[in-house]
Amino acid sequence: MTVPDLPTPSTATLAVAVPRGRRLRDRMPVLRQLRQSVGLQRGMLVAGLALTALFVLLALLAPLIAPYGWAQQSVDGTAFGTQQPPNATNLLGTTVSGFDVLSRVIWGAQTALFVIAAAILCSIFLGIALGLVSGYFGGWLDRILVVLCDAIYAFPSLLLAIVMSIVISRGQSTLFGGILATALSITVVFVPQYFRVIRAEVVRVRSEPFVEAARVIGVPTGRILVRHVLRNSVRSLPVVVTLNASEALLTLAGLGFLGFGIEATSAAEWGYDLNRSVADVTSGIWWTSVFPGVAIVLVVLGITLVGESLNDLSDPRLRQRRRAKGTS
Repeated sequence: MTVPDLPTPSTATLAVAVPRGRRLRDRMPVLRQLRQSVGLQRGMLVAGLALTALFVLLALLAPLIAPYGWAQQSVDGTAFGTQQPPNATNLLGTTVSGFDVLSRVIWGAQTALFVIAAAILCSIFLGIALGLVSGYFGGWLDRILVVLCDAIYAFPSLLLAIVMSIVISRGQSTLFGGILATALSITVVFVPQYFRVIRAEVVRVRSEPFVEAARVIGVPTGRILVRHVLRNSVRSLPVVVTLNASEALLTLAGLGFLGFGIEATSAAEWGYDLNRSVADVTSGIWWTSVFPGVAIVLVVLGITLVGESLNDLSDPRLRQRRRAKGTS
């Protein structure tokens, strides 16, 4: 008995038909984490994303949303007045310098976003580069970089940021100069953290069989570092980035509160506004300190919720345990 020749299936038939939209959703980090989360964890992630998105939109649309400039003290030739309570002209009142509180809060979001983005980008670039080279090549360079980063990491972060801010800014507090100086001072604090994370992952990945195979067949070292080692060593970076973003905002606010940040006439900064409103609290003038403080708390809370949710979702055991509780 002969078996009849069956038609050979085409490649399209053998391929797994997965809708393109589903593949795109699988690649989106936020949507993937939202599908994995359940119960309280999903609520925390959604709340954190909502607060963070509100902060980003407020910062990007500040020129359109803010009723006045960050250093504007009058409108149509009429001065706002100092320490005025909330009214029709100044919805959240005015500060001791005669600035509109609402405008300062909105413009302060833009300053915070610029500093956070600049600090994290610089920290990621330097931390990844140093961690990749140190973890892959090892030797005396690895020992020197580890000792140097441990020494930097041992200093109090705010104190180190103050010292670096003084060295970099040299008394200059312009908008871009102040943002750059503050971002670089925070970068010095964050580089050791990214260095540790990337170096640990690179040390693990460099001994994997696919890396050894790439060396054997003669793949250039640069290609191995980028295509094989780096791509498999950055999985935990989103968690570190979100946690460091909230720390960067607190460091920025601390520098401004201590008088090492950006001047009021150069840009709006929440820490500086809190510093100027300390004396107002004893006089019963609450609006100059409450709104900048609430802004800091909400932004830090939103970013922290996102970071903690991503941290939980990156642990498979914890994710499966919570999923089991959600389905039971």
